[in-house]
Amino acid sequence: MSSDSTPADERAMRLALDQAHNAWLVGEVPVGAVIMRAGRVIATGYNRPITEHDPTAHAEIVALRHAAQLLANYRLPECELYVTLEPCAMCAMALMHARFKRVVFGATDPKTGAAGSVLNLFEQARLNHHTALEGGVLADECGAVLRDFFAERREQYRQRRKGALAVAVALTDPSIPAGEATEIGTLPHLPHLPLAPLARSTP
Repeated sequence: MSSDSTPADERAMRLALDQAHNAWLVGEVPVGAVIMRAGRVIATGYNRPITEHDPTAHAEIVALRHAAQLLANYRLPECELYVTLEPCAMCAMALMHARFKRVVFGATDPKTGAAGSVLNLFEQARLNHHTALEGGVLADECGAVLRDFFAERREQYRQRRKGALAVAVALTDPSIPAGEATEIGTLPHLPHLPLAPLARSTP
């Protein structure tokens, strides 16, 4: 595994970053994936476990399902997958089971990464298929998206706690009329979003 990326690799990873931003917009941990075949995009995906109520709906799996349906084959030996975060064990095994030619990722995942961080399933000699692996492509940009996402969520959490504390203080202060206490506790609506990834983690 290395970070000797080509211009084509970086272009494909930027498309995966676009998908990661789509995940952010719907409140998912921003991980995106793109599947290429002969230099052309054939499928994309982004994290959807929360919106789909599906713990397996990682970006790689979503893209893989689309590609398999499009090509009418679960085996995709001429395909390459680009993903903004190091694949977990589930995704790594699915990609090898689908016979992917190559997997390229951006940021490493020191908590659940199965392409070298926690373990490297791609180097298991006893497996019946081996997929080429490339890591670190646009790693800084891929990692920054995740860091910014969780910084935003932490700030939203602080604001919710601040609002709840204001309400608690106001309701126990006899000098503040009940109506004013309610106004003190009024905050702009904040979406109910996870404060940490359920299945993916920051690099």
